[in-house]
Amino acid sequence: MMIIRRMQAVVLASLAVAGWVAQCGAADEAVRQGRASVDGLEIFYREAGDPVRPTIVLLHGFPSSSHMFRDLIPALALNFRVIAPDYPGMGSSAVPPEGSPPLTFDKVADYVEKFLDDMHVNRTILYMQDFGGPIGMRLATRNPERVAGLVIQNTPISLDGWEPGRLKAVQGLKGPVTPERRAAVEARVALATDVFLYKKGAAEPDRLSPDAVASDAFALADPARRRAMVDLQLDIPSNLDLYPAWQSYLRTAQPKALVVWGDGDPIFIPRGADAIEQYDSNVVVRHYAAGHFALEERHDEIAREILKRFGG
Repeated sequence: MMIIRRMQAVVLASLAVAGWVAQCGAADEAVRQGRASVDGLEIFYREAGDPVRPTIVLLHGFPSSSHMFRDLIPALALNFRVIAPDYPGMGSSAVPPEGSPPLTFDKVADYVEKFLDDMHVNRTILYMQDFGGPIGMRLATRNPERVAGLVIQNTPISLDGWEPGRLKAVQGLKGPVTPERRAAVEARVALATDVFLYKKGAAEPDRLSPDAVASDAFALADPARRRAMVDLQLDIPSNLDLYPAWQSYLRTAQPKALVVWGDGDPIFIPRGADAIEQYDSNVVVRHYAAGHFALEERHDEIAREILKRFGG
């Protein structure tokens, strides 16, 4: 009996130590917030994980921010160094001064590229959602040797990834920016659009956390940030023009890739996920019963797929 009690005591002590170690490990993997100056503009970012681990950079969509990765970051931080910046004019990053040239996807990609250089990111997996796709694909085609892999979530690289009505509206923005075009886009850059993108196609829209919409509402309520987002919406046709170059990159480089797609997305349809297999044979495609912001419902499953695909 005495031996059994001693064994129980040893086991309990071991469990206590293991629990303490686990708590320390969790503390080590806490998400850190930071700010960096890029060309005189303050860029907000979230970061977690050990810098010696493989890096994954999370590139958010519209009208969101790095906040959209709040659940994914800690799920990946034990295996990766995770970095999620807010774009200029979005989230908690600064806005280019009024009177500056309108923001474009080329310019935002420049900011992100310089930010990653300052963070000493030489090679990375790029996670891209919505606006993150055009930004990430610009980075990948500029410096393919720096890409360790791609995670593509609800962002097309071909015209067949678009809902036809939305594609027609975007194509109608091509050409000089008229007051009428700007007014039409300003009407879309609104909280109602944000709520629609979160709820339409979600598996359980009434169970979604309100935190994401509240975070986006902060940016959408700021006239300067709203102006920056309108500028980027007006520049979306430039992305369509680059699709052939992105497809050529995928065919040539054959990067290791994972596609995770919310099939209920009202603007980017499931065909966009499957189309990527035409260009990159080194890709795994996963579909989910979720909407445009699939991480709101499926972050745990998506995290497991990333770990399975890329290790770390």
